[in-house]
Amino acid sequence: MRTGMVTAGRVPDEGDVVLLVAAAREGDRAAFGRLYERYARMVHGILLGRVPVGEVEDLVQDVFVVAMRQVHTLRDVNCFGGWLAAVARNRANDYHRRSVELVEFTEQGPEGAVRLGGEADDGAAILGVIRGLPEAYRETLILRLVEGMTGPEIAERTGLTAGSVRVNLHRGMQMLREKLG
Repeated sequence: MRTGMVTAGRVPDEGDVVLLVAAAREGDRAAFGRLYERYARMVHGILLGRVPVGEVEDLVQDVFVVAMRQVHTLRDVNCFGGWLAAVARNRANDYHRRSVELVEFTEQGPEGAVRLGGEADDGAAILGVIRGLPEAYRETLILRLVEGMTGPEIAERTGLTAGSVRVNLHRGMQMLREKLG
């Protein structure tokens, strides 16, 4: 790997990701830092759909610590995004397994309507509705609407096909519109 590439201060393009993953597998922390810059929004979005909002930031860090320790187990460097998405999903599952005895307080009424006040809470209410959607739609909608990723970015980083992302976004938006009225 070219040493200057990682420390040049630019976000890598698609071809560079394979080189960065290969370098990270060999212990290059700067390369892993670049991978973090590229994939942190995706991991954040995946976790946002699965765990309490207040836990997301810490869990993003946990995911990358696990990934840094386990990147050597990745068989195909071309599959890093999908592998990292799976690590994030597994970390969310672990969070829930470990916190079974805790009960999360939500401000929801019996009809499932989120009762919050103010403009800032509209986002929380919408996030609550998105979290109630099936997983495939929930994840792609959060990556698109909250994390600001484009369809092609979602596909490339999660390992989904562009067609699957389009379908998930379309159906998810339909479901979201129905639930929001």
